[in-house]
Amino acid sequence: MQPERAVLERRLLAAGLRGLRGVEVHANRSVMVSVTRRRTLRVHRAYANAPDDVLRAIVDFVRPRVPPARRAEARRHLLSFPVDHGPRAPRIPPLQARDLGAVRRLEREHTRLNARFFHARLASIPIRLSRRMRTRLGELLLEDGTGRAVCIVISWRHLRRDGWDDVTETLLHEMVHQWQTEMGLRADHGPEFRRQARAVGIEPRAWRAPEHRARAARDGWRRMHAAHDLQDPPPPTTELEVLHAVSRR
Repeated sequence: MQPERAVLERRLLAAGLRGLRGVEVHANRSVMVSVTRRRTLRVHRAYANAPDDVLRAIVDFVRPRVPPARRAEARRHLLSFPVDHGPRAPRIPPLQARDLGAVRRLEREHTRLNARFFHARLASIPIRLSRRMRTRLGELLLEDGTGRAVCIVISWRHLRRDGWDDVTETLLHEMVHQWQTEMGLRADHGPEFRRQARAVGIEPRAWRAPEHRARAARDGWRRMHAAHDLQDPPPPTTELEVLHAVSRR
């Protein structure tokens, strides 16, 4: 059960809610409170943080045979609660049927890496593939206002082009960001990220070139400059940011 749903159901029952089959939470900011044909109460998730008088107003609003004036007052009162101040979850990309096999493998990799590097302490989290990512390998979606990690997204082009070894390293990079959020830290590429990245064996930076392209770049550089006996080639310049910003689409 979702945490907000459990909290709302308990508090609404204490406020006098009766005669409904259950409570569902949602993030729709157009319809804050409604009752379905199946007698299920749908409430915006932010009301889990509302004071008791607002929850009593919700109960009055949905209760049968309430006088119109009282229902109108209850409506005004529940709409006065500043829902915009509540946490806003980013949109999790839908799981497409054609991605199911790859996503299941990513989920198994998350479980394996979690056990190996994080003592199985990271929470399970949805993982998705995105065909919209063109310059990013992956990103960690965070809930606005709380910084809670809600989804890891991996570039479908990255998987198709670079293969599972590189994608596994990208997944581990995002898991380090997930570790930051679950430790109460800011998800960034600062000292704590670099320390933990080194501990799990990945490059502590916000970009990298997949290994086979990095190797090709080094080999090509050596062939081009072999006659000049120059120093080691410079690092590859292919940049692919691994962001952890909140999706606002």
